[in-house]
Amino acid sequence: MSLLLVACLAAPAAAAAQEPPSVRAHAVLVADGATGEILFEQNAARRLPIASITKIMTALVTLEQARPRERVTVKGRAPSIGESTIHLRVGERMSVRDLLAAALVQSANDAAFALAAHVGEGKVQRFVQLMNDRARELGLVDTHFVRPDGLDVPSHYSSALDVLDLSREAMKLPLFRRLVRLRGGTIAGRRSLYAWNDLLRTRSYPGLIGVKTGHTDAAGWSQVAAAKRDGVTIYAVLLGSPTRAKRNRDLAELLDWGFGHYGRVTLVREGPVYATAAMPFSDERLQLVAERPAGAVVRLGRPLIERVIAPAVVDLPVEEGDRVGEIVVLDGRHVVSRRVLVAAHAADDASVGDKVGWYAGRALDEAGEMLDSVFEALG
Repeated sequence: MSLLLVACLAAPAAAAAQEPPSVRAHAVLVADGATGEILFEQNAARRLPIASITKIMTALVTLEQARPRERVTVKGRAPSIGESTIHLRVGERMSVRDLLAAALVQSANDAAFALAAHVGEGKVQRFVQLMNDRARELGLVDTHFVRPDGLDVPSHYSSALDVLDLSREAMKLPLFRRLVRLRGGTIAGRRSLYAWNDLLRTRSYPGLIGVKTGHTDAAGWSQVAAAKRDGVTIYAVLLGSPTRAKRNRDLAELLDWGFGHYGRVTLVREGPVYATAAMPFSDERLQLVAERPAGAVVRLGRPLIERVIAPAVVDLPVEEGDRVGEIVVLDGRHVVSRRVLVAAHAADDASVGDKVGWYAGRALDEAGEMLDSVFEALG
């Protein structure tokens, strides 16, 4: 039979329990990238233009429908699409990967259209329908696409919440993750790419791992950014900032504020006795300690659950260091630490004489208890 002991651990209070930074934008959101838990939001469900953040969905659908090494023949409207471009030419052939790099790193609109025409079998609107179908599959209820590039057009919108969910889904794909971390590069035709993600390109925010910027007159300066520190990933979504510089500053402050909710703490210590177990034919108990200490980065200020699983009685003999039980620390249902419990000391099996003496001692104790009961009854 095993015993389960449950205790509540108090994680240190968050240093960043202050109010989130003041941000001028149409919508703001900060979230835990692993769980999707929202740490702060402002107008996060509001439907807004998202400009080239649209290309996250363009890339997601492309990667799900085409192979990176496939060759794309440029045709249709792609060469005529303006704004940010890589100056594609009719009849030019490029790989899907190079076009994705152009669309995600330099936000090239002509590359997005070339991919849409290729996957849509010559029809961009067929590809856009795939984008909207995928949005529905992901539960993006405040999202609707009209173009694969995100240039301003009526009825093309999303929300900060939907952008978060879309970004987290796209970041599951290895090639997408690699591309959105690029600060530049060279693709077919000796084209050099220029990254519009200032925090990434200038390395001004350590740990940044993507994902996408966007800017049009209607959308303002927008971006979804993801950064990773000490095993924690934080996402910040900012839609409709008034200037490029303010967007960059606000994103850095929002990410810092998000990381301030997490910290490395010691969860299991080496030395303390976490449980004891009875030993046959002995009134002493076997002490159980952690095999080694454990620490983890956790959400600060939120209680953790400590579960100690150990046998009620151990079989002898036991050597010092033998594995006997387990200690598990949980944040909700998520296991943040797990360590083996071992015997703090050795214990030999009882000899025949020890067993006889133990039984005799128990018999005397029980007899004494009976006599005490009799005397109490006689008063």
